[in-house]
Amino acid sequence: MTDLAAFYRAYIDCLNRRDWDRLGDFVDAAARHNGREFGLAGYRAMLEQDVREIPDLRFVIGLMACDPPLVAARLDFTCSPRGRFLDVDGRTVSFSENVFYEVRDGRIVQVWSVIDRAAIEDQL
Repeated sequence: MTDLAAFYRAYIDCLNRRDWDRLGDFVDAAARHNGREFGLAGYRAMLEQDVREIPDLRFVIGLMACDPPLVAARLDFTCSPRGRFLDVDGRTVSFSENVFYEVRDGRIVQVWSVIDRAAIEDQL
């Protein structure tokens, strides 16, 4: 991978466009998320569920650092989750997600993610 930052920006663009058919260009078939074996299908299902619960979800890179094969990012969100997402139920909230990715052979193979739940709870 010659430019990990460009790869990551393209991945975020793919998510924001909801281009699920291209997700495999970025995520490995055997990808893991927070230690769980998700695979590409499970990863896609998780993202599709997120979008169903948060229709206005938009991934915004607040911070990013690359040290191949790792990408570290702080993703910033302002959105109006509906349903059961952290008991927000339609209110607009702003929060961040701190996430680390391991990229091997041009695909994300591992993701470690933590959502700033305290920031959400402070707004409710």
